[in-house]
Amino acid sequence: MIPLEAVRAAMRREGIDALVLRPSPDFRFLGGRGDAYLVVTLSGRPVETADPVVPSSARRVGVDPEMRVAELFALRIDAELVPASAVLASLRQVKEARELTALARAGGAAGAALDLVLAQPWFGRTERDMAVRLRVALAETGCEEALSVRVSAGSHTSLPAHQPSDRVINPGDAVQVSVLGRWDGYCAEVARVYAVAEPPEDYEAMYSVVLAAHRAALSAVRPGVTVGAVSAAAAAVIDGSGYGPFAAPLTGRGIGLGAHEPVSDATVLRPGMTLVLEPAIHLPDLFGARLAGVVACTSSLAAALTPPPAALPILDA
Repeated sequence: MIPLEAVRAAMRREGIDALVLRPSPDFRFLGGRGDAYLVVTLSGRPVETADPVVPSSARRVGVDPEMRVAELFALRIDAELVPASAVLASLRQVKEARELTALARAGGAAGAALDLVLAQPWFGRTERDMAVRLRVALAETGCEEALSVRVSAGSHTSLPAHQPSDRVINPGDAVQVSVLGRWDGYCAEVARVYAVAEPPEDYEAMYSVVLAAHRAALSAVRPGVTVGAVSAAAAAVIDGSGYGPFAAPLTGRGIGLGAHEPVSDATVLRPGMTLVLEPAIHLPDLFGARLAGVVACTSSLAAALTPPPAALPILDA
């Protein structure tokens, strides 16, 4: 757990007199365990309580970014309310050794869930059916919460936000699969693409470009490099292939206790930071490919916790 003095030092820098957190990634980060609120002040022990009270002298209070409007009104705090992320976001970016171990376990479990379902027949099944099977597999690998499960086939793979439908999966289809879940409190995402029986024309070539972009981004991850430079490394590969106009705009995002932890292009990587690398290409009305996996920045380079396969996997019909 992050030392309490580090949290209070950040509170003082931001001029924040107290934090009020609901069950959320920030709540868990500071050791919250139950369903109540967690109150942290500049002195004394943090308190979990159903009825949060802050010192009457508090003039600026950091509240959980996931706080609901009704909860905010119910707090009855006579002070300026600001997001607690002003204090906690930068502290959460660098993971301790135990957190990296938890993230590695989460990534392994996410990959294992995919493996369980990939061994099953896909031909004749619907996207929705396979998404249900993936949710069952996630539970079997110990997933506490399935945050997102997506399956798309054929031209649906060209739609970045496609939700599983009743579209039947057939031989010759490209298939995009992604799972995002939480294990032991930590999140992991894995996204992979496959072909059923045989890939569509030119699909393997496009897959090789996305894979090369993922590898370029991974090679760029090291201390002192910005997140923007990591994205640029992937973009350079895709632009050089001619697919640039069809590439996803971003390659890296933060991950940990939350599925989408805040980083920007200007964020400078430090040892212990973790990202999801997710280069993607989407050709309208044809097909698309997205490879996503968790990577940790170490003292000298990157450690891929969920590396993608070196060649396009082919599923049996």
